[in-house]
Amino acid sequence: MRPGLLSIVFILTTIPLLGSEGGGGLVQIFKTRCIRCHGENDTVKGKVNLLEIQGPDDWGTHPDLMEQILQVVKHQEMPPEDEPPLSNAERTEIISTLKALRANRAASYPQAPIRRMNRFQYNNAVVDLFKLDGVVFALPEKMLREHRNYFQPETGRMAEHVTVGSRPLGKSQLIEKRLSGVAPFPQDLRAEHGFDNRADHLSLSPLLMEAFLKLGQSVVESNDFNPGNVGVWDEFFTQPDDSGPVSEVVRKRLEPFLTRAFRRAITPPVLDRYMGYVLAELGRGTPFTSAMKSVASAAISSPWFLYLSETSGPSGGAEPLDDYELANRLSWFLWGSLPDRALLELAAMGRLSDPEVLTAEFERMIRDQRLKRFCDSFPAQWLQLERIISSTPNREQYPDFYFLKYRDSMHMMVEPLLIFETVLIENRPITQLIDSDFTYRSSLLEEAYGELALSELPEKVRNEVVVLNFKRIPVTDRRSGGVITNAGIMTMTSGPERTQPITRGAWLATVIFNDPPDPPPADVPPLGEKPAAGEENLTLRERLAAHRERADCRGCHEKIDPLGFALENYGPIGNWRDQYHNGRRIDVSGTLFRRHRFDAIDEFKDALLAEKDRFTRGLAGHLLSFALARELGADDQPVLDRIAAVTAADGYRIQTLLREVVLSEPFRTKTNPEKETRDEA
Repeated sequence: MRPGLLSIVFILTTIPLLGSEGGGGLVQIFKTRCIRCHGENDTVKGKVNLLEIQGPDDWGTHPDLMEQILQVVKHQEMPPEDEPPLSNAERTEIISTLKALRANRAASYPQAPIRRMNRFQYNNAVVDLFKLDGVVFALPEKMLREHRNYFQPETGRMAEHVTVGSRPLGKSQLIEKRLSGVAPFPQDLRAEHGFDNRADHLSLSPLLMEAFLKLGQSVVESNDFNPGNVGVWDEFFTQPDDSGPVSEVVRKRLEPFLTRAFRRAITPPVLDRYMGYVLAELGRGTPFTSAMKSVASAAISSPWFLYLSETSGPSGGAEPLDDYELANRLSWFLWGSLPDRALLELAAMGRLSDPEVLTAEFERMIRDQRLKRFCDSFPAQWLQLERIISSTPNREQYPDFYFLKYRDSMHMMVEPLLIFETVLIENRPITQLIDSDFTYRSSLLEEAYGELALSELPEKVRNEVVVLNFKRIPVTDRRSGGVITNAGIMTMTSGPERTQPITRGAWLATVIFNDPPDPPPADVPPLGEKPAAGEENLTLRERLAAHRERADCRGCHEKIDPLGFALENYGPIGNWRDQYHNGRRIDVSGTLFRRHRFDAIDEFKDALLAEKDRFTRGLAGHLLSFALARELGADDQPVLDRIAAVTAADGYRIQTLLREVVLSEPFRTKTNPEKETRDEA
């Protein structure tokens, strides 16, 4: 854990903490026992300066520090192992006092800044706006592609056999129906420990703005942008008859189109401006369809279309979203696209903010096939599956991994995504993501796991790279099942020659518990892929033991080492093994969070499931951060506690978790203060 909190929590074990002091007792403890290492004489260990806290009221200006202390005490991560532990009474008193101080603060959630659509969202929005039969451009970042429509959430049941594709490294999976002549803009980067919809990663430079202008024109000018592929052609682009004034026809067509494109009520000046453009074009002799194409191109190049934003308010605190903003936030979260007409109509009537109506809309949207876009975006990023693309196992040891251009990696990355989709569609407990009683396997993947011999497979199956056939199978051996022990995760957290327990432990801490460790000190050299001279007979655990000897490394290693070494039976491409190449037995034993002892993978999964409330809270944090497109702050933390509690009470079902994210206060509010203006008089 963070070394800067060592002395704080140790002092709390020895001096009574009086909740009635409203935090004053804590301040006195800091002044008398902690300042020497955290503020005195400019000594600030662990980046914690307690001189900043002079009285109880200062907790309001340091909520992150307060939350940090609360969490390490709550999860018994402090005091360190070589110090006396807190008694249950002491821990309860500390937690209750800190929670009381936290509750007395007025919530002020971090601002969700204005941001543009990312590439995935732009594609979806244009497809939905024009009801395109196909996509706008190819998206290599989509890791799981439907070849047949197996994704039917309205049924509440996942298909037993699915036909899919997964080819981020090749072009064969990009051959799908799309608009000819339309080139995508560059793929958006993912934030560290975050997602590709973060505002600070989605700026709009002048060059990119020009690219969007050209992109909007190329969409409507594509040869494939025609009545056969554009679902709104008749209602928007078709030449009208002579039954009425053309201006009225343009108005009737533009108003609903712009409302959908801009996701808000269209004011008369905005409508008049777009109408004026169309009528001017018609006055110059431009054909009606061409004029409407031009105005459609202008609309999808407008900042009102490209930017996702919310209006500012007079206060600096959290304020309710208006109904249009709520419709947008809901739609971008679950569908990665524009709100549909049903959402916009409810927003126009001011009904969407009613919790009962909002819940009903959530239930409708979770059963809609557009939910596939959530599955195309969130789980792959949450699991960090893009890392498998850069995995390079030793070619001599693992030649099948490279057979037919990364055959194994394509199959590996599909399995955890299908598990996630099944848990979501069937509304299963999220504990199935850790230890499922089912999985999906292709024949080649079963061969990679050692459950089939390659020679037993027909030639057609051995060469299966374009279309992949997966079937649902029961899991009885707990070495399989869930997303944490499948071959894809094991491969992407390994090096070319060996497994990397520290990488695996950091992945588990980040993904499963949403508690990423700090980066290692810059002067700590990485462990070599191969043993150095004299280390040939050592186990990997013994080789890494030196890292725990450094005081500035010990805290993190106490947390991540048990997580990583628990998976050491899985080799560099996920194959099961009982010993290393040197014949030494693999030791996976450890203790999770100092409470749950394990000696085998099934016991480790039991330990993880014993901490299912912590996993639920961690996953809630990932989902809320994805939904809000921002990093979470201290005031979001009590909300995560409530979301996790409601989810646990309903059997940890994933749709309950998603619903509670949508109903949460941070999701339904905004913190977007008006900028101060200077009086120039």
